[in-house]
Amino acid sequence: MIELNVALGERSYPILIGRGLLGDCEPLQRLAAGRQVAIVTDSNVATLHGPAIRQLLAGHAAALIEVVMPAGEAHKTFDSLNLIFDALLESRFDRGALLVAVGGGVVGDMAGFAAAVYQRGIDFVQVPTTLLAQVDSSVGGKTGINHPLGKNMIGAFHQPRLVLIDVDTLMTLPERELSAGLAEVIKHGAIADAAYFDGIERDMPALRARDARALIDAVARSCEIKASVVERDEREGGLRAILNFGHTFGHAIEAGLGYGEWLHGEAVGAGMVMAADLSHRLGLIDAGILKRLQSLVVAAGLPMRGPAWPSTRYVELMSVDKKAERGTPRFVLLERLGGARVQRVPDEPLLATLAACTSVSTSVTPSA
Repeated sequence: MIELNVALGERSYPILIGRGLLGDCEPLQRLAAGRQVAIVTDSNVATLHGPAIRQLLAGHAAALIEVVMPAGEAHKTFDSLNLIFDALLESRFDRGALLVAVGGGVVGDMAGFAAAVYQRGIDFVQVPTTLLAQVDSSVGGKTGINHPLGKNMIGAFHQPRLVLIDVDTLMTLPERELSAGLAEVIKHGAIADAAYFDGIERDMPALRARDARALIDAVARSCEIKASVVERDEREGGLRAILNFGHTFGHAIEAGLGYGEWLHGEAVGAGMVMAADLSHRLGLIDAGILKRLQSLVVAAGLPMRGPAWPSTRYVELMSVDKKAERGTPRFVLLERLGGARVQRVPDEPLLATLAACTSVSTSVTPSA
């Protein structure tokens, strides 16, 4: 098992990474001991991993309930959030309760948001079961839900007490979900570690084949990068915004198509290509770096182009973004492989990128 730490003073917490942790994890059992515990999961994960997490916590929690939400990004809403609140209130859970989020990014974001606001804040634990959640959304304390006008626009910063990553859960992950998670792996290399990017290029066949060692190494390095950024900018006042490389374009695609039509990682894959293309047009990176990123996105099984909407539609959607300033989008751009920055961009190169990096396909299973 690999143990990392997110150093945030009194809000610090460990990240545990390994195999078989859903069957044997004393740190989680200690956190649950003598407390009211609510397992929050979704209709897909409950069948696959619900029994293991219930068995792990049985006999340690003073009370144990399970909240099963409908699966998918389309259900990351107030209605689903209220399912958690209803269960906590009906079971008379108090401020000493513990929420355990078992699932992908949608489950983690909603359970974390519920924990942030239930009785003005209770403890929660992240048990991510998708690659995307393991390498990105489970670490850093961003929680929230979607609004029809914008992704993740309603939420709170609320750090977990523990992140428990069992890579064995990835063996049951659909191929499309695995590829979606690889988008965030690629992102971390592109913005923060050129040597890691090199390694992802080398190891992509092993990652797609679900080689456990390759997965553990990638998850660990991505978590290290994410933790390092969060430690320096917990509430996204500046540096942390670089973690949204590809996300301004990607969130626009998700909102414009309807949440769940493309997976988050699929939209980010196309979004990273668009952001890299824009970086190249602005003279920040050379054509070789752009080509490498394009090739790696395709090798991961991700789409390389966004929907063929008018540029005005993209700009409209991107104006509702957390990085926007008074409705004007700002973009995370590569200034080199392993380095990024956030800035506004002129209209001309942005429109050229939108023209070059969009296609007619809006398929549920997008292709490069």
